[in-house]
Amino acid sequence: MIPSDRLDQILARFEYLEARLNDGPDPSEIAALTREYSDARQVAEQVRDYRALERQAAEARALLSDPEMAELARMELPDLDAAIQAAQAALQIALLPRDAADAKPAILEIRPGTGGDEAALFAADLENMYRRYAETRGWRMEVVERQDTDLGGIKELVARIEGENVFARLKFESGVHRVQRVPSTESGGRIHTSAATVAVLPEAEEVDVDIPATDIRIDTMRASGAGGQHVNTTDSAVRITHLPTGIIVVSAEKSQHRNREIAMNVLRARLYDAQRAAIDAERSDARRAQVGSGDRSERIRTYNFPQGRMTDHRINLTLYKLDAVMNGDLDEVIDALTADLQAQLLAEMGV
Repeated sequence: MIPSDRLDQILARFEYLEARLNDGPDPSEIAALTREYSDARQVAEQVRDYRALERQAAEARALLSDPEMAELARMELPDLDAAIQAAQAALQIALLPRDAADAKPAILEIRPGTGGDEAALFAADLENMYRRYAETRGWRMEVVERQDTDLGGIKELVARIEGENVFARLKFESGVHRVQRVPSTESGGRIHTSAATVAVLPEAEEVDVDIPATDIRIDTMRASGAGGQHVNTTDSAVRITHLPTGIIVVSAEKSQHRNREIAMNVLRARLYDAQRAAIDAERSDARRAQVGSGDRSERIRTYNFPQGRMTDHRINLTLYKLDAVMNGDLDEVIDALTADLQAQLLAEMGV
């Protein structure tokens, strides 16, 4: 049972935010107030629906003492009680602590692991899978840096994905993705096992990570070679080195100004991710073991082409629709991972 005073606080905060926005807040506050209002509105509507059901149930119980209405009330109460339980369960999930990064855009990084050329080809397949998934969600995916192999694989991909709740949906993808299949380069028909590593980082804003100008070195260079997005006649590519950590970010779009912006976004995301990882490391072992911990050394998923199956090892989920998954049909597995995390959080709260 959710305490009534907790529900009162939710509605009071929502009404306060609504009033502030209607009164014309300071321009510097509009963005933050709008984000909080958007998040609070859905929960406030759930609270109001839940309380409406409680009132209907109370009215039905009051009618049990009325001889003319008692039978109708007895018929309505089971459905009302079931609806109240469902609404309460939904509210409990809505009130779980939220990852502050969930609504942020994401930086997607894909690199081949063990397996040579086949690993690089699989990394390219993963890029295509995420690109198609982004299209189904109405997201925008922009390549920041890409290095191709001669056979059509990728040595490295860095991309920015923007849209609604991007990090919330993609954060479970960080880790080692293993593939089992007969490579196109294999003449003997033998099944090979190879892997690629995926990292999904929440994009950070300047308020999240402060990077002093003295901590970075910016170099310009000519975008060229396999994998460059463009082969330019001017020095437009930008490489930023973060001196305290040694992190290097490269962007090779046409505009040097845009490259600086993109590279700084990626650098900020990597530093922000490192900060989040440091905080996670201070939590209990149980918390660190949860789904979505972002441990990129963990083998999280296997794609078995001969059997047409995908298995997510964290929740023991196997789907026999590998073709659909590789074409971007990821909602079923991401929904299952989200539900598993919610169940863990509810258990920790003793719900």
